[in-house]
Amino acid sequence: MLQPKRTKFRKMQKGRVRGMAQRGANIAYGSFAIKTMDMGFISARQIEAARIAINRYMKREGRVWIRIFPEKPITSKPLEVRMGKGKGAVSHWVAPVRPGRVLFEVDGVPKDVAKEALRLGAQKLSVRCKFVVRHDYAE
Repeated sequence: MLQPKRTKFRKMQKGRVRGMAQRGANIAYGSFAIKTMDMGFISARQIEAARIAINRYMKREGRVWIRIFPEKPITSKPLEVRMGKGKGAVSHWVAPVRPGRVLFEVDGVPKDVAKEALRLGAQKLSVRCKFVVRHDYAE
């Protein structure tokens, strides 16, 4: 018999991000994309800042796909609080990424516009990224 969930959020351990990306490593929707070269956590604020930068440079032409979602809660205790008394409240959400993971995809714009837009978006992220082109893309 299934037990009812007791809390709204599942308590999650920090864990480690190791190895190369197994899923989400190929371009699925667009013609151009950025891939991570590092492992780490990308916060929801960074994802949103990158999305805004990409859309602003492309002047809202073409299409943008976000291939990651911040599903991991990060907790923290308030400042100047003594040790103990349980785990802190959720402060923000992050998306753990491995090297090779596709973060953003773009289509419907020329290659030079897509490259510059994704470069500006990659500057907002906390991991190193590289620009990749779909293998069957014809110029």
